[in-house]
Amino acid sequence: MHRHGYKGRKFNRESDQRTALVKGLADSLIMHESIETTLPKAKEIVPYVEKLITKAKKGDLHNRRQIIGSLQTTSSAHKLVDDIAPKLGGRSSGHLRVVRTRMRRGDNAQLARVSFVDDLQEAPVAKAVTKQPSAKKPRQAAKEDKQ
Repeated sequence: MHRHGYKGRKFNRESDQRTALVKGLADSLIMHESIETTLPKAKEIVPYVEKLITKAKKGDLHNRRQIIGSLQTTSSAHKLVDDIAPKLGGRSSGHLRVVRTRMRRGDNAQLARVSFVDDLQEAPVAKAVTKQPSAKKPRQAAKEDKQ
C-alpha cells in the first residue's frame, strides 16, 4: 500500500470531524486575524484559506456563496469578502504567514501562529488641527460689559 495521491492530513479524525476542524480554524483566523495552533494544523489551513481569499477578491455572488459554505459563520464570510479581501489587493498569493512559536507544556507539541502577511489595520488618518476661536472667560466678558 502506498500513499500516492492521498492529499491532506488526517489528524486522527473522521472526515466530517476533519472538515469541521478546518472550517473552524479558518473561521477563527478570519475573525481574529491571527491564531495559534499546532504546526500541522497551521500548515493544513493555510492553502484552505488562501483559496478562500482568492475567491473573496473576485467578490461576486457565486464566490461569496462558496465562501459561506466553506466557513462556519456567515459573518466571517462577509468580513472576508467586504473587509479583508480589499486590503489584500496588491498581492496575488502568499497572504498568510506561519511562524513557529513555542512547545506546548502538556504534550510538547510544536505550536505555530498563523497570521496575515499584510497589516490589516488601516493607517490612522492624520487630523488637521484647527484652532477654534477661544471663547472669552466669564470674568473677562463681565469686565468688558461694565466698561
